[in-house]
Amino acid sequence: MTQTEVGTGRKVSAARERLLRTAGQLFYAEGIHAVGVDRLVAESKVTNATFYRHFRSKEDLVLAYISSVDQAIRAQIGSLTAADQPADGILRGIGASLVEQIRSPGYRGCAFLNAAAEFPAPGHPVHRAVVRHREWYLETITGLFAGTADAPAEHAGRHYVMLRDGAMSAGYLGDPVQAGETLLRGIEGLLRVHSGRGLDEGAAPAPGGRTPSVATTVSGIECSPPGA
Repeated sequence: MTQTEVGTGRKVSAARERLLRTAGQLFYAEGIHAVGVDRLVAESKVTNATFYRHFRSKEDLVLAYISSVDQAIRAQIGSLTAADQPADGILRGIGASLVEQIRSPGYRGCAFLNAAAEFPAPGHPVHRAVVRHREWYLETITGLFAGTADAPAEHAGRHYVMLRDGAMSAGYLGDPVQAGETLLRGIEGLLRVHSGRGLDEGAAPAPGGRTPSVATTVSGIECSPPGA
């Protein structure tokens, strides 16, 4: 059975999508190594032949799972930048969405960090896929900071990603409310410091002073699979 992928005209297999959705939920909730092919097949209500028709191995399915989360995040952030939202508002919105995720039922940390912990070898395809996502994420965040002030943005970008990593881990292992509040305070502090550096280097403030953009929550920007 196939269905049409909205907006592309491509045919996608309903069985493949069901396998990928089931895998995402189980991998995120229980760990990748803990979930075998037999269970994936049983809970997806497909046959072994169907599984191997769509995925040559479990590793291929894991890579598809990581790719699906990566693509969703890219599309969601891309929709904001395409809508010409202020850069500081996007940064605040991403933070607000992370807080929502951290406080949500079933939250088990970041899917990318979890996958990297299970596949620690730098040359493993899953590990490389996680690194590629993080490189893109850092580049994107750094670019947003570059749009908030006329100052080098590399430090702010790295600091934001480290805040995000720490908050996602602390939110799972400790108090999610405190983790979220600390993340938002950290983002505000980074924006103030980065903007101050821009002024120190001679950037003129916006006429009348720039009012900080209100955070626009970016619904669905999550480092966990849909439905987890």
